[in-house]
Amino acid sequence: MSTWLPGAPCTPRTCVTTTRSTARSAAAVPRAVLRLTLVTALVLTGAALMPLRRRIPADWIRRWCRAVVRASGLRLRITGTAPPTGGLLLVADHISWLDVPLLAAVRPARMLAKAEIRRWPVAGALAARGGTLFIDRNRPRALPDTVARITEALREGAAVAAFPEGSTWCGRAQGRFRRAVFQAALDAGAPVQPVRIRYRAPGGTTGTAAAFVGDDSLVASLWRVASTRGLTAEVEVCPVIPPGTHPDRRTLARAAQQGRTAEPGWTHAALMA
Repeated sequence: MSTWLPGAPCTPRTCVTTTRSTARSAAAVPRAVLRLTLVTALVLTGAALMPLRRRIPADWIRRWCRAVVRASGLRLRITGTAPPTGGLLLVADHISWLDVPLLAAVRPARMLAKAEIRRWPVAGALAARGGTLFIDRNRPRALPDTVARITEALREGAAVAAFPEGSTWCGRAQGRFRRAVFQAALDAGAPVQPVRIRYRAPGGTTGTAAAFVGDDSLVASLWRVASTRGLTAEVEVCPVIPPGTHPDRRTLARAAQQGRTAEPGWTHAALMA
């Protein structure tokens, strides 16, 4: 556990709920197996093409990412667009492993991820080969070097995607944006693009089946998503915050997280302890 990066109070037991048509129904198991098979096929195809990623048109990558989300069983709604070229810091809420392809569906970017992901089977190797920037959360002294690498990528004209909350939340409540990553945008003179990600259950209420929180395992989360019907991923690409409009990383982080509100009437169980 990190001693300096924040953790969310969300856990699978207190936060995650599923629809009635989840794994209890007879049709859920074959449906989930089919969805996971499709996702696996898409991921393996992406892995095979990884050495050619610099030659693949950005629109193809966006289409592939959308296909991964839809193959997982989710409907997808994206509103707004991001600048197609130039250095750009994409920042978003962090709820699920699905957030990664959702952000790349907005604009392909180098992801900022925790160093532990590098050790994940298959996914870690793919992330490294895809240009992911890793942050070691257990080494606070390494943070300036990470910020410097993000700054360099932005200056070179790349998009970098980050989740400034520092931890996944269930979606009914959110954490505040940490400031360090915004220093890179200031140093590089790069614009910031806030993105709001929400998962909706049938009927439009906040859905938490896609949340990957606390001690949840990736396998359990994958199965829960694949066996749940009626989930919708909503991605709102907010207006760009131009460089030079905020004097420091504190005000820039605050501007980027404006408009994020918790679900009405929701009180996190862990916060009541």
